[in-house]
Amino acid sequence: MIDAERGVESPNCEGVHKDDDEFSILTFFSCFLISVTLPITIFCSTRFLKEHERAVVFRFGKLMKGGPRGPGFIFFNPIIDRVVKVDLRVVSFDVTLQEILSTDSVTVTVYYRISDATTSVTSGRDAAKSTKLLAQTTLRDILEATTLPEMLAEREAISHQMQEALNVAAASWGVSVERVEVKEVRLPLEDT
Repeated sequence: MIDAERGVESPNCEGVHKDDDEFSILTFFSCFLISVTLPITIFCSTRFLKEHERAVVFRFGKLMKGGPRGPGFIFFNPIIDRVVKVDLRVVSFDVTLQEILSTDSVTVTVYYRISDATTSVTSGRDAAKSTKLLAQTTLRDILEATTLPEMLAEREAISHQMQEALNVAAASWGVSVERVEVKEVRLPLEDT
């Protein structure tokens, strides 16, 4: 085809329209695919953390720099990242020891919380289970060295002693013992 004004041959315009049609079909399918997968991707790659929660993120199995994330929305790549949520609220449990050397029963309540989310996750220990086992052992050790009158008279001192011992040991796995309360001391029944 010859361009009348310049007297030169213009390129074939028939192929341009064919390529435009293919390009528009590919564009349509690309936009459709993105619009379908984008909500799913956003849903899978975001988490909302409450005020008392933190997230420790591992990328390819290695701890990401910057410490724990949260609270609020966090974004991560669900294909290469693993997110571990940690609750920082104070948790309590009762420890009951029966038939110690003095043959009495003592119930102690331990209040603890995770103070370092990263250490808690990377230490390889279950914080709740480890703290409970440590509290049982510590209570047994303290009460074995205590007589019944001392136990009844010095509940507060026993609580502080136990809290200090628990804090020293539990700090290595990111746990902080807030307080320990000696709730109940039951005397043994006498045979008559």
